[in-house]
Amino acid sequence: MAFKIVADSSSDLLSFSAVDYASVPLTIMAGDRTFVDDATLDPREMLDYLATYKGRSTTACPNPDAWRAAFGDADEVVCVTITSNLSGACNAAMIAREDYLRLHPDHKVLVVDSLSTGPEMVLLIEKIAEWHLAGYTFEAIEKQIADYQKTTHLTFALESLRSLVNNGRVSPAVAALAGLLNIRIVGIASDVGTLQPVSKCRGEKRTQQGLINVMTERGFKGGKVRIAHNNPALADIMVGLIRAIAPDADIRVYNARGLVSFYAEDGGILIGYEG
Repeated sequence: MAFKIVADSSSDLLSFSAVDYASVPLTIMAGDRTFVDDATLDPREMLDYLATYKGRSTTACPNPDAWRAAFGDADEVVCVTITSNLSGACNAAMIAREDYLRLHPDHKVLVVDSLSTGPEMVLLIEKIAEWHLAGYTFEAIEKQIADYQKTTHLTFALESLRSLVNNGRVSPAVAALAGLLNIRIVGIASDVGTLQPVSKCRGEKRTQQGLINVMTERGFKGGKVRIAHNNPALADIMVGLIRAIAPDADIRVYNARGLVSFYAEDGGILIGYEG
């Protein structure tokens, strides 16, 4: 039985060697520029352009045809999407699933709403692959996912709110005040999949401690940590702070790609972790 994991590009995983895997790109649009979040995208060039662009920018999720093509001819597919509270990607994947199963009624497709994005999606993808390689059946994996999701979390910090302003999620006055006062927004992916600010930290050290405080409050004591960032210095500092709490934590750090970079912007960091 051919097994495959498919995820949208907000996971930041373009490839994944453990099992057959495909990434389905989201798209960022600003003025006359379109940035497809695939292997051809240069996130740094996109961020530099967006930093000077004054108009409204938007994102678009993969359509059902893109999801269906990514399923290929696999007998069993587990599809992991960005939270349905921020994107139509999950709904498009569900439509693709129904179409795929009409054509292949003997195949199996599971669509998992991550209720998150970025590095928390990575934790889910890695766990699904671990279960498959350990010999779990498709049905056993389906039963395990919801319980595992209760143990994973996403915490983030943003230095800039420009993209959130351009998408109407934050007022320009609030963003201007935050920039003027050197305020960073620290937030979480809530249990229902919304990105929820939990504190406003003034300065770098308070931001670092704010991130650690949120992680420990949500049960972090060790285990896996995945960090996506556009801020190498902050990422290095956070690794040290996390090691101080959990010396044996399994930590991986990487540069954010297109969709995550669009919202995190320069200076942003997202931390997915088990708690």
